[in-house]
Amino acid sequence: MAMAVTPRRKGPAVSISGHPFPPPPITGDQHLVKSLNRMALLRLMRERPGLSRAELADLSGLTRSTVSLLVKELIHEGWLAEDAAVVSGALGRRPTPLRPDGRRLALLGAELTPDTIRVVSSSIHGEVQEVNQAALRDTSPEAACHQLVDMVTVLAARVALSGRSLLGIGVGLPGAVDPTSGVLHFAPNIGWRNVAVGQRLRVELDAAGLAAVPVYCQNEADVAAVGEAEFGPKPAADPLVYVTCGVGLGSGVVLGQGLFTGATGAGGEIGHTTLHLDGRPCSCGRLGCAEAYIGLRAIAADAGFLRANGEIDRVGLQQQMASRHPVARQAFERAGQYLGVLLHNVWVTFDPQVVVLGGEVVSLGGEPFIEAALARLHGDAGRAGLPPVPIRVSRFGDLATAIGGAAFALHAMLRPLAVQAIAPLGAAPAAAGPQN
Repeated sequence: MAMAVTPRRKGPAVSISGHPFPPPPITGDQHLVKSLNRMALLRLMRERPGLSRAELADLSGLTRSTVSLLVKELIHEGWLAEDAAVVSGALGRRPTPLRPDGRRLALLGAELTPDTIRVVSSSIHGEVQEVNQAALRDTSPEAACHQLVDMVTVLAARVALSGRSLLGIGVGLPGAVDPTSGVLHFAPNIGWRNVAVGQRLRVELDAAGLAAVPVYCQNEADVAAVGEAEFGPKPAADPLVYVTCGVGLGSGVVLGQGLFTGATGAGGEIGHTTLHLDGRPCSCGRLGCAEAYIGLRAIAADAGFLRANGEIDRVGLQQQMASRHPVARQAFERAGQYLGVLLHNVWVTFDPQVVVLGGEVVSLGGEPFIEAALARLHGDAGRAGLPPVPIRVSRFGDLATAIGGAAFALHAMLRPLAVQAIAPLGAAPAAAGPQN
């Protein structure tokens, strides 16, 4: 996992897993080389807290003097801290273990849904510090982005007042996204096509005094998947598939410690895979999509809680589920059976180590929804004589995408060649690092 840019000895560097890989062919830009080395050390420390400077040098392939200088910077900036020296029994200086710190650092994550905006401030370990949530007042791109920026700036101000440095902002969006430009290509549930969300947010955040803070945009399920990988137990499950069940339905796939997004950013759009030939109409215009059977709007319609104007009566649906009303339970159970079929398809397509479920439907449907899905999945696996893929519910609940946005900002900063921040027109992407 570590990236050796300036090896101290000949031969390939060695990753945490022990598999050799050659150093990347990067020369000339010393600032970039230094950034890559810093982030490589941080990734090592996140995977294996307690390493000493000497062990970091051995694992990364960097010289001990380079590691010492970079670690000094990372401690000064608040990324790392020293623990008490270890008694090894050997002569000489005792090695000092290092650990990720981050008490002086913060991340912001946001989620834009067809009817809600959620913003969270988080530590670099995924500890939620504050939440700001509100109904989406206007679905036009200009109004929605303006409301999101207003909510982000409120939490950014509180981060500053607490004395922490804001590292970056990650935003989860309800559709296929080009992460480089921040263009949301298609979001049928909110009626957007080819909307430059990233640039809208960037311009408004610059005007709000946050020009130095990197901003990253990605699909909602993708950032939630990254949240499970970055903020979960180490080593992270890989491949990991996150399935989000809300008004829309989608998935994020972490593969090889990075996101699999497909050629155009639409990879993982399982909500628009076909479950029924010529079945129910879907918001995307197709027939028989998974979303038309598992999405919250479909469940609300089946249970009698979809209003004439298309709004979902969430309160009524929640009350009916709390009182174990048979009609509402049956609607969720039917949707769960369809989800079981979809999970089977995800399993045999990606062969993941784990599938994580999240979203409103999971929260509202609870056990009837989840158990129906597992029963169907286990039945299909049993007929094939195979153990089913492990399934678990997201540890972050309804905040999974917002926290995932914070995780995605961290993920991008730890991999500066893989994901670029969204920059104003004519400007270079913001550099990763703490910003006051």
